[in-house]
Amino acid sequence: MKYKRLGSTGLQVSELCLGCMTFGVPERGDHLWTLPEEQSRPLIRQAVDAGINYFDTANSYSDGTSEEIVGRALKEFTRREEVVIATKVYFPLHPGPNGSTIPNGSGLSRKAIFSAIDDSLRRLGTDYVDLYQIHRWDKSTPIEETLEALHDVVKAGKARYLGASSMYAWQFSEALHLARQNGWTAFVSMQNHYNLLYREEEREMMPLCSAEGIGVVPWSPLARGRLTRDWDATTPRSQTDNYGRTLYHTAIEADRQIVEQVAKIAANRGVSRAQVALAWVAQKPFITAPIVGAATSTHLNDAVAALTLGLDAAEIAQLEAPYVPHAILGHS
Repeated sequence: MKYKRLGSTGLQVSELCLGCMTFGVPERGDHLWTLPEEQSRPLIRQAVDAGINYFDTANSYSDGTSEEIVGRALKEFTRREEVVIATKVYFPLHPGPNGSTIPNGSGLSRKAIFSAIDDSLRRLGTDYVDLYQIHRWDKSTPIEETLEALHDVVKAGKARYLGASSMYAWQFSEALHLARQNGWTAFVSMQNHYNLLYREEEREMMPLCSAEGIGVVPWSPLARGRLTRDWDATTPRSQTDNYGRTLYHTAIEADRQIVEQVAKIAANRGVSRAQVALAWVAQKPFITAPIVGAATSTHLNDAVAALTLGLDAAEIAQLEAPYVPHAILGHS
């Protein structure tokens, strides 16, 4: 495993980040496909043994139980100073009566952020997180309020760095400018939606991150598994992943062709489709570390192997040629 600096910081992270949304109590939240603790721990241990030091979760994953499982496992398997723990804030943990939103129970207000960071630290069993990220843009809260609150979280020693997730490039640019203008801690990373089936981030967000020295840690690099199986094939997760269906539910012919090209190259190389699709992401010069989920040991083995699968220019062109513009997805 090799390590890179996260953006222009001195923080070193593995070239793969283990996404921990897969881990959590299935009955908590709306992720029925998550793995309970006894099945999650061996995968976290495998990631540690493979040299992965970067673990990404969120307060909202499986009603907070992802943070609990990850925190307990990392405390047992690692030393705190050797791992980079990232979590996120924005989405609500619990619905109110009849599915309503609990006031101040979500979003990026000062009150919500201060409550959320303390709850995340308690669940993770740590005094600080290395990277604290806003999970989405909060239209109902002034960005100045959010940025100052996050700055105070850093100054209180509860987070070392700040990151952001899916939003428009103009929003991210505004946040970076305001933080620097006011002397607040600025975002150092962008966790955005990016894979062979969704490349809209190449238009503005990736160039912005490159220009500003921002680390890029994309989510869903395998398009929720669509790139790893036949077009019409399904899995238990794809059948119950409500959010995933909003991302990849349309039958775009170009997407089908991309999936077929992944399969052809994988067959020619004698490797899995997952390795090909992930290698394409990892080879992009603006990528720091793709976020990979793992429900089996094979998933992790494929992810690690993808880092040494060098695709040539002809193969990259073959994978990219069918792409057509898509509607913006993943910002909500």
